[in-house]
Amino acid sequence: MKIIGKVESLWRYPVKSMRGEELQEAFVGFPGVYGDRVYAFRSSAAPEGFPYLTGREQEKMLQYRPTYRHPERMAKPANLAAAEAIAPGVTPVYGGPADLAVDVETPAGERLAIDDPALMRMLCDGISGRHELTLLRSDHAMTDCRPISLFSLQTVRQLSHELGAEMDKRRFRANVYVELESGNGFGEDAFVGRTLKIGAKTTIAVIERDPRCKMITLDPDTARANPEIMRRLARAHDGKAGIYAAVLVEGTIRSEDEIALLD
Repeated sequence: MKIIGKVESLWRYPVKSMRGEELQEAFVGFPGVYGDRVYAFRSSAAPEGFPYLTGREQEKMLQYRPTYRHPERMAKPANLAAAEAIAPGVTPVYGGPADLAVDVETPAGERLAIDDPALMRMLCDGISGRHELTLLRSDHAMTDCRPISLFSLQTVRQLSHELGAEMDKRRFRANVYVELESGNGFGEDAFVGRTLKIGAKTTIAVIERDPRCKMITLDPDTARANPEIMRRLARAHDGKAGIYAAVLVEGTIRSEDEIALLD
């Protein structure tokens, strides 16, 4: 076992394509970070295979701030301690609809329930095409690919250097931002096909590099696009940055936890 870095920060995104929230600790289950991307908006104008309205179509989605109405219930499954006490560890029971209630703060500062029709009307404002929206809620994270994503600060710094401008890590919408011992930009690529342990228990299998899209071009505060970021990534890095992983052993991870390479 070799220590390859530590957790710099943890993030989850209650609503797909809306602003994320930083966590001091997070339960990571087989579906991903607890409470991550539980909600999404299905659009009638979206492709069948990817039926969501996202920042690709409505850039202002990034300026909407969702929060759980009962954050204490969404810190972890209610029966986590009892489930973990049963060897070798039982998958805990996830929260129900009342626990998962979300309110969204709009860019104008108005606060609306996630299922408020007024919110859906706002999300459709100013975008081309006819988008009829339906709210989706899922018991597992509606991620684009694997349940959990990792991104190193070294990769953020290298891209900042290549572009000649400071990059905000939040552009990359990772669950786990990592400080690598190696200090190498794109150093996380070396872990594809290998197994990592985060903290005392959580174990993940790194499956692939993360193919990026327009989302990383959008400023996380203003939602203004900088297409040069995607062009640079396509020219120099095969259009990929960061890594995707599947969860092998559930557990709680915390900021500053060590990350170890197991094989």
